[in-house]
Amino acid sequence: MENIKSYVQQHKDRFINELIELLKIPSVSADTAYSQDVIDTAEAVKESLSKAGCDYVETCDTPGYPIIYGEKIIDPNLPTVLVYGHYDVQPPDPLELWTSPPFEPVIKTTDIHPEGAIFARGACDDKGQMYMHVKALEYMVQNNELPCNVKFMIEGEEEVGSASLAWFVERNQEKLKNDVILISDTGMISNQQPSITTGLRGLSYVEVEVTGPNRDLHSGLYGGAVANPINILAKMIASLHDENNHITIPGFYDKVQELSAEERAEMAKAPFSLEKYKNALNIADVYGEKGYVTNERNSIRPTLDVNGIWGGYTGEGAKTVIASKAFAKISMRLVPNQEWEEITELFTKHFTSIAPAGVTVKVTPHHGGQGYVTPIDSIGYQAANKAYTETFGVPAIPVRSGGSIPIVALFEKELKSKTILMGFGLDSDAIHSPNEHFGIFNYLKGIETIPLFYKYFVELSK
Repeated sequence: MENIKSYVQQHKDRFINELIELLKIPSVSADTAYSQDVIDTAEAVKESLSKAGCDYVETCDTPGYPIIYGEKIIDPNLPTVLVYGHYDVQPPDPLELWTSPPFEPVIKTTDIHPEGAIFARGACDDKGQMYMHVKALEYMVQNNELPCNVKFMIEGEEEVGSASLAWFVERNQEKLKNDVILISDTGMISNQQPSITTGLRGLSYVEVEVTGPNRDLHSGLYGGAVANPINILAKMIASLHDENNHITIPGFYDKVQELSAEERAEMAKAPFSLEKYKNALNIADVYGEKGYVTNERNSIRPTLDVNGIWGGYTGEGAKTVIASKAFAKISMRLVPNQEWEEITELFTKHFTSIAPAGVTVKVTPHHGGQGYVTPIDSIGYQAANKAYTETFGVPAIPVRSGGSIPIVALFEKELKSKTILMGFGLDSDAIHSPNEHFGIFNYLKGIETIPLFYKYFVELSK
C-alpha cells in the first residue's frame, strides 16, 4: 500500500470538503425537531458508501432511525471486516458557548492542531471518524488493494442508547457475520503517540424525581414545616459518596475486578502530565476516589455523577417557592463484570430507601450497557498495532477508556466476534461539548492507517 500517502495528499481537499458537507446536516437524534435532518444524514451516508465502492448498500428501517448497511464481498473464503459507526450527533447546547455556529463547519488552527481542525458538532464524534472508513474503502477499491470482504453498519441512535441497533443486530446475524468488528469512536494519546482502546466502561443512566407537597408552596408560609424536595434531593445525592469519594450504594462494588499491580504499572507507562491536565481544564486540583490516580479513576474504576439537576423557580429575579418536585439525571460508569441492569436495580432500591417520609421518589431508567475488554494478544489488536506503528513510526499503547460504547458488548454476545477500537480523536477535541473539533492531521492520518489494518489482519489470519 505504498500509494496510500500520495492518494490522501492528492485528494485531501475533496476529503475535507465532503466531511464538511456532512457536518452541515444537524443530525441530533435526541431532539425530534431534527428528525428529518437525521434521515437526510442517513441518505447522505448511503450515497457516500455507494460512491466509495460498496457493491450493495441499503437503508434498513428500524423502530427508530434507519441503519445504513453496505458491503463489498470479493471472496466468501476471505476474512470479513465489519465497520460500525454512527451518523447522529449530540445536541449542540449551550449554543452561546460556541465560537462559531455548530452546524456551520469552519477550519481553525489551535496549539494542538497547527495544521487546522474542523470545528462543528459531530466533527470527531462520530462523523469525522466514521467517514475515515468510507474514504479508506474508496482508496482500497480505486487502487485494487482491498484484501478482504468489508461490511458497513452505520446507525443513527448511538447518542440516545442504540435501542434500534440491538433490535437490528438480533434480527440480522447472518447478514452481519464477520471475523472482526472495526470501530473509530474513541481517541488516542496524542498525535505523536497512538494508542488502542482495549477497555470500555459500561453505563447505567437514570432519572430521579422527588415529590413533596402537591403544589409549589410559599416559602414564607410553609418553609421549615414541609419537606423541600430540592433540599432533600441535594442531601440524597450528596450521600451517594463518602469522604473518600467511594460510592455508598450497598453491593455496588461486589463484582468490580481489581487490576493487579503489574497491570496498573503497564497503564502507567502511557504519557501523562497532571499539570497539563489541570491547566487544560483550568482547575486547581483533581478530585476522585482515594487510592487511585487520575488515569485509573477515569478508566478502570466505576463512577457516579449527576448530569443535570433542576426544580423550582430558575427564571430571572426572585420567586419564593418551595417546589413540589425536584429532578436529577444520574449516570454511573461501570467496569467489566458489573451488570448494568443489576446496578440500576441496586441504585433504585438504595435511592428509594434513603428518602425521608415527607417525600416520594421515582427512579426512571433510561439506558445502559456493559463494559468491554479486548485481549491484546488477539489478531485484531496486533493488526491495528502494526498499522499504527507503520503510519506513526511508534507502536501503539493499550489503554482503557472511561467512556462507554454499550453496543460493543452487544456485538460480542450476538455476533460472537471481537471489536477493535481504532480511535484517532484527542481528549482536547471537546466531544459532547461546545466547540467540538477534529484535527485535519487526525482525519487524514486515519484514512492512511485504516487500509493497513485490513492488510495486516488478512496476513495474520492466514
